[in-house]
Amino acid sequence: MTSDSTVPGGDVDPFRNERTSRDEAPQFVLPLVVRIERDAPPARTDALETAARAVLTILSDERALGDGEWAQVMRDWQDARIRKVVRRARGAEWRRAQALPGITVTGKSAEVRVFPPVPLDGWPKDLARLQVSGTDLDDPEPPADADPTAPVLWLNPDLDMSAGKTMAQTGHGAQLAWWELSDEERTAWRQAGFPLSVRTAAPAQWAELISGERPLVRDAGFTEIAPGLTVAVEGHHRVGELGDEGRGPVG
Repeated sequence: MTSDSTVPGGDVDPFRNERTSRDEAPQFVLPLVVRIERDAPPARTDALETAARAVLTILSDERALGDGEWAQVMRDWQDARIRKVVRRARGAEWRRAQALPGITVTGKSAEVRVFPPVPLDGWPKDLARLQVSGTDLDDPEPPADADPTAPVLWLNPDLDMSAGKTMAQTGHGAQLAWWELSDEERTAWRQAGFPLSVRTAAPAQWAELISGERPLVRDAGFTEIAPGLTVAVEGHHRVGELGDEGRGPVG
């Protein structure tokens, strides 16, 4: 495993609510915008999975690595608290968001655009004016069983979160999985199109998931919910077995 595959900043948890050394660094946030048209909202599970893939896409983009144009701000963001905020857009709002530097990732019905991190109080005006509320989404049909050959981001069954809040949490889970991987495993996952599933765990299953050594997201409790565990990542070790099939993200 390469040195940058661990949590940046060593073993200081970037999601805990307790104050840590990460709080002394300049604070940034990773903006994500989900397209929610009035007459054609995306399915909830597809939006959650697309948001997770959007985070992985920007983490692996050449502009975010090495000497790329987004690399320094990506490093600064990961050295501080790992914050993600999801806003919604439709119509002209979505078109204005598309014109800003970023990457749009598409799912079966969802479109999510992820942008390089911005200062906590320095959002571009076309993103700052977008609403955080109103991201409630539904699944027209119950999602199928999770793909056993790809990572699964399991949601805490005891929590009631909006789709926007949950999208941020699945993004955190995907990022934790990414940090656990070697360069070779990351390449395999990316070439396969970042296959993954998001599902809500059964209560007994959740108890088992959080008792092991799996990556766990601990929300700091700033919005919607009290501090605590939100996502458990299962199967991230399988990415090294993936082939090069799959659909990649749209830039």
